[in-house]
Amino acid sequence: MRAIVNATPLIALAAIGRLHLLPALFDEVIVPQAVYREVVIAGAGKPDADAWAAARWLRVMSPDQDTALDALLLGLDAGEMAVLLLARQIRPDWVLIDERQARRVAFALGLPVKGTLGVLLSTILTGLLSQDQALNDLPHLLDQGIRISPRWQDWFRSEIGAL
Repeated sequence: MRAIVNATPLIALAAIGRLHLLPALFDEVIVPQAVYREVVIAGAGKPDADAWAAARWLRVMSPDQDTALDALLLGLDAGEMAVLLLARQIRPDWVLIDERQARRVAFALGLPVKGTLGVLLSTILTGLLSQDQALNDLPHLLDQGIRISPRWQDWFRSEIGAL
């Protein structure tokens, strides 16, 4: 399986020591050059920047079309636009993106979307984490400053309870 990842899921998973889950879940983990610049180059010296730079499993790509943006993509940052353009181009199994507007655009484009919490749920289903481990990751994400709406927190707990 192939996934294209935006900055926030990379940051969130690294913040709780779970970055290794991405190559365990996906055969190919792709980030657009714009996202790589955001988390590795601009993030140099920040916690976890070295982990992303050393991640040999992280494939950096750029979309072929970097200037022709649909009006639908306006209002997104450069990384989000690059993720969506690249996803339209190569049609991955999953687009990993957390930001609300970017998710809406991805859904409108017919792209399969997961966020950080969806990744954690997938790890339960594949046996990489237990239900308790994934549930314990939620407060750790919040402690690390990752913003997750109460609605999504409730959804996550409910989904784990239904497994």
